[in-house]
This record gives sequence, C-alpha cells and structure tokens, in this order.
Amino acid sequence: MNTFTPRLTATYFPRVTYASSGEDFSQLHEYLDDEILKYKTEQLGKHYSNLVAGKKLETGENYTVYSPIDHETVIGTFSTADENTVNLAVKNAQEAYKTWSIVPWQERVARVRRWTDVLTREKYNIAIATIFEVGKSRIEALGEADEVLDMIQYYCDEMVRNNGYHQSLRRAFAHEETSTRLRPLGVFGVISPFNFPLALSVNLIIGAILTGNTVVYKPSPNCGLTATLLIEALQEIGLGDLVQLVHGHDLVGKAIVNHVDIAGIAFTGSYNTGMSIFRQVNSNTYTKPVIAEMGGKNPAYVTSSAHLKTAANGVARSAFGLQGQKCSANSVVYVHESVKDEFVKELIAVTEKLKFNDPTQKDTFGGPVYNREAYDRYLAAIEETKVDGKVLFGGQALNIKGLEKGFYVSPAIVEIPKGHRLTKDELFAPFIAIRTFTQLEDAIIEGNDVIYGLAAGVYTQDARELDYFLDFAEAGALYANRASGSTTGAWPGIQSFCGWKGSGVSHKGGLGPNFIQQFMREQSHTVIR
Repeated sequence: MNTFTPRLTATYFPRVTYASSGEDFSQLHEYLDDEILKYKTEQLGKHYSNLVAGKKLETGENYTVYSPIDHETVIGTFSTADENTVNLAVKNAQEAYKTWSIVPWQERVARVRRWTDVLTREKYNIAIATIFEVGKSRIEALGEADEVLDMIQYYCDEMVRNNGYHQSLRRAFAHEETSTRLRPLGVFGVISPFNFPLALSVNLIIGAILTGNTVVYKPSPNCGLTATLLIEALQEIGLGDLVQLVHGHDLVGKAIVNHVDIAGIAFTGSYNTGMSIFRQVNSNTYTKPVIAEMGGKNPAYVTSSAHLKTAANGVARSAFGLQGQKCSANSVVYVHESVKDEFVKELIAVTEKLKFNDPTQKDTFGGPVYNREAYDRYLAAIEETKVDGKVLFGGQALNIKGLEKGFYVSPAIVEIPKGHRLTKDELFAPFIAIRTFTQLEDAIIEGNDVIYGLAAGVYTQDARELDYFLDFAEAGALYANRASGSTTGAWPGIQSFCGWKGSGVSHKGGLGPNFIQQFMREQSHTVIR
C-alpha cells in the first residue's frame, strides 16, 4: 500500500466493538494522541485517482473533500469518473470475472482471507482516516476497523461451512448423479454510504468477490480516502483487479446502475435512492438482483417492569452514537406512562454526560453531523417540535472554538404527538422522540406503523411482554435489555442485520448466515454415468 506510511505494525491494543463499554483503553488513547496528529500533518491532503485494472486513471474534473470536523482540513482531492471511465471499469471487471469465477471456491476463500492480514496491520491507520473523513469518535472508528476483520473471516467461514454452496440431491435412478450449486452472476455494482465507509463497503464487496463475482465500486463522494485504502489492501494481496474503484457523485452511480453489463447492484443508503435503483435495474428484459439496505426509523419500548438505568444507557447510546447517523439509530422510544418521568430523568442524566466536540479527542462521544444538509434538517426538526410538541433536552447548535465551520449540535430529547412525521421520517441526526403508552400492544402497533423495519428494542422483565415484542415487532434486528444499545450494535456472525419492509429489498440480512448466497444464482446438475 503506497498511499500512507504504516505506523502500527507490531503494537496492538484491546479490540473495540460497538458494544464496548467500561474497558480500559487508556494506553490506546495515549498512542492515538500522537498518531492522529501525525496522520493529519503527514497523510491528509493527497490526490486520489480512480483505480481501474489496478492502475490509476485520471479522467473527469477533480474535486476537493474537506473533513466534517472543521470543513477546513483537506482530506484530499479526487478524480471524478466520467462515462468512459465507468465503461472501462465494467469492461475490466468483466475480464477479471472470466478467470475469477472459475477459481475453485476453496482457493477463493484462502486468497480473500489474506485481505485481513493487510487490514489488521493497517487497522489503526484506516481508523484514523475514518475519524477525519466521517467525523466519528475514536471508539466508533476503531470499532468499525475491527468489524471489517471479523466480517471477512466470518463470511469466509460461511463458505467453508456450506461447502462452497455445493450439495448433492436425491437421485431418481441409481446411475444418475444430481447436485445443486450456487454460482456467481458477473459484475456487481457496489454503491456505499458515508456513515460506515469501511464496514458497509467491505460487507458488499466481500459478498461479491468471495462468491466469484467482480465489482465496480463507487464509495460516497467524500469517502474516497478510506475506499482507496481498502482497494490498495486488495492490490497488495494480488486481488486488486477484482474491484474497480470509481470516484464521483450521483452521475457516476447512475452510470453504474444503468450499465447493461452490470449483473446486479449492492447498495446501502436512503429509502428513496434504493427504491429508485430497484426500479431502474429491473425495468429491462430480465430481473437483476438488488441487495439493498435502505435506512430505518427504529423504536424502543420501555415497559413498567424495565430496569430504567439500563434502558436509559441503551437508548442514549443508540440514539446519539455517531450523532444519530446510523440506519439503526433509536429514533423513537415508547415509555409506559407510569415510568415516563423517571425514565426521562435517567435519559437526560446519561445524555448530559455525553461530550459532543472534536472527535479526534479521546473523551469525545459524538462529533459533528456530516454536512449542512444534516445540520439544517436537525434544526428544522427542533423548530417543528417547538410548535407541535416539546423539547425536553438539548436541541441547540453548538459553536465550538476552533471548529466554527463544523456542524455541531447537542443531542435532542423531545416529546411529540402520535402520528407526527418526526416519528415516521428518518432524520439521521441526534434526535429522539418520546411517546407514552399504557398497553405494550398499542405501542408496538404504533411503532410498526412506518415504512421501515430495520431494528427495534425492548426493556422489560416481564416474560410475556418480551415474547409479545419478539413475536410482533416488525423489524429484522431485535434487541432486549441491552445497556450497550437499544437498537444498534450488530456484529458479524453474532447479529444478522436484515431490513424488513422499506428497509430492505432482498429480505436477507448482512452479517449473518443468509447473506452471501444472494450474490449467486442456483444451478442444478444431472449427469448420467
């Protein structure tokens, strides 16, 4: 990898996950104090090209990306891919597919596993890049860097566990051999979002290449740095030709989606964009797979039997982690009216302790919202709440010395009426609405009454209430009584992450055992010997 100088090749610290809480990371933070400053001064501000057939390609106009931390620090400049670049990327991906698709699955697994060797060596560097690129806190960024390592190994293990998705079938005659196998489709277009530039990119790329496909990959326009680091890691292990990296904005994504030689699309992003992609891809002669996760409006339920301190911690972490910019963020909490006042008191007490500031600092819980659009959307929601409901805590813009150009806001806890749009529309901001209930059944009906169905959580000590929630909550990822996160924290091989209703297309979840087979199609073989 030639974009940056590796610094941490022998020093390792405790692993970080999204559920980490209370661990001693003091030595890690001491190390990062120096490394973050070095990275900013020595590694940011470079130029990044499209990477096609393993080579740098300059075509369209260059654009500059600034860190959301201060909107002054230059992440780098990037070459926009034009239509010819996309065509060339698809052509090269097709050529690579011809040989990669017939590599025995055992060899594919062995070669792809080596990706973790490079990413492990560079784990702290790519985490630091994510801090600057997204505005993540240290712990969020480190958790994401660790997640991709487990993700690659888990999916490789799934290929082994399922014998490469080859299995024998019943025979109609003794001299007849019958079997089924899942086979790759071709070139996948992978389009990833800004909020998890490592995990969501790797999740989609690994699903494609491990199963024998190749990829044309467009990251979020402002996340080209981490995208480049991921692809350079593939180049180092000799697999760089499997993934063509193209930078740019909406026009580049549309060129990929509409390309006649794209066999399928893997996408994470908004509901509107995802549905548009699904309709475009499947408006031609035959259908193509669209593997999409498209956001959420995720409820949690706090019953009268709940442990309120646990509930408050879990809700705060899920509502305000990464500034609420997670598709699984807890955005509405339904609280039994008998414990509402006490719960709100506990939630405010937890939230008051969360520091929203420069995410490069070790004691920061949350950084800025990503851009002006998110900032304006948050402030508009606060003003709407003041008219239709009540702001219980926070809800202000923060003017932080030295970071005046960054979009910093305080987490908001609000109370709004039933059916209000702020209980239905995804905000992608640190904003949680309180609703009360007397019957859990009624609360779950209300919580289900959205187009989304990604995640939901409950806090209860009553077995009947727990069973009812697990039976009737309309979401793909359900959590109960977690202090580490009411609706967030899915991890490879531990929680599958499936979008129901408008949160997904394929009805199979990432991070779980039913994911990678979506990148393949079935073929049966009948052979007479």
